[in-house]
Amino acid sequence: IKEGGQLLYNNKNLNNMTPEERATSGIFMSFQYPVAIPGVNSMHFLRTAVNSIRKSQGHSEYDPAKFIKIFKKNLSIVGLDESFTKRAVNDGFSGGEKKRFEILQMLLIEPKLIILDETDSGLDIDALKIISLAIKKFKSKNNAFLLITHYYRILEYLDPDFVHVLLNGKIIKSGDKKLALKLEKEGYGWLE
Repeated sequence: IKEGGQLLYNNKNLNNMTPEERATSGIFMSFQYPVAIPGVNSMHFLRTAVNSIRKSQGHSEYDPAKFIKIFKKNLSIVGLDESFTKRAVNDGFSGGEKKRFEILQMLLIEPKLIILDETDSGLDIDALKIISLAIKKFKSKNNAFLLITHYYRILEYLDPDFVHVLLNGKIIKSGDKKLALKLEKEGYGWLE
């Protein structure tokens, strides 16, 4: 595998940026396996993250009352109840709750480039529908999504503009949703 090169976003080399700089430039990434942060309150964590990003982008910070209102509204969008206002970040969360909490972060931070790393991994059908609807609701002409998945199932709810197959660090095939359906039916063997 060849190493090196540049990864550019808005003419900035991401290779040289810290995670904080990437976040404040409008990039969001969810993780396949989100980590727990015991002792850190979820709502306070998100308010701090959201306000840090808003401040760095020249927007006013949310006061506590306004943030609580926005937080609770978005909790319902991702199918989480108000107990999450008191819970620690991902501590004791089920797999589906962790994934929905990641999408909650996306909704609150309002990034421009969203990278979702196997967001559908391990989700039951109800959680998959909820997450897909939240993604569809947030998707606009002002943002871009890169969804990394091994399964067609999430694409039943989303309409990707492009589908790319990555093998050994290279895009070996591109197409639309039909390509993903073919992969679901026939596997990856025909591509090698």
